[in-house]
Amino acid sequence: MKKYNFMTLVMCLALVFGSCSTKTGTGALIGTGGGALLGGIIGKIAGNTAVGAAIGSAVGAGAGAIIGKHMDKVAEEARQVQNAKVEEVTDANGLKAVKVTFDSGILFDTNKAILNTASKNSLSKFSQVMKNNSTCYVDVYGHTDSTGNDGINIPLSQNRAQSVVNYLESCGVPASQIQKIEGKGSSEPVADNSTKAGRQQNRRVEVYLYASQAMVDAANNGTLK
Repeated sequence: MKKYNFMTLVMCLALVFGSCSTKTGTGALIGTGGGALLGGIIGKIAGNTAVGAAIGSAVGAGAGAIIGKHMDKVAEEARQVQNAKVEEVTDANGLKAVKVTFDSGILFDTNKAILNTASKNSLSKFSQVMKNNSTCYVDVYGHTDSTGNDGINIPLSQNRAQSVVNYLESCGVPASQIQKIEGKGSSEPVADNSTKAGRQQNRRVEVYLYASQAMVDAANNGTLK
């Protein structure tokens, strides 16, 4: 299966790159529409969650690269937050986005959805990242391990995601910046649920920061820093 996926990826890359006349990088591919296709292909094969809704206007040539550089800065800022695992991923439009993962064991007591005292310091610092980057939209997802059943896991993961959002908003993050809050239960494991270490990795809250329409407009206008 892995070999098949790799070959599929190679073929898809060849098709995308073969259809684009420019060689000026990811930003230009995004500008012509190829980047969105490429991002979707890579996201599905690599198992990445494609976050964000379709934007209302096209991303101009070069604007994708500008957004990418901006999101690099967002990622670097997020890396200063304690207990935050930061990765750069691709959103639903093929644009660079930032994924921040918090271990639920750090945020919550076992089977609880009330933030513990220690976690609030990290989330307070993270709220500043969000406020500093107000043109980033945000999605928040809660996840559990496979212990128990959906009747328990889905509400628990939903309540944990909501608790994180409530605290971020209490720190001054505008509700309008947060686009989606969802508990996914145990449906999207990132590790082996048969091991203790794997279950710990699966118990997590993921926060995605991605380009809003305002960011896209600023990138198209050349005003995004």
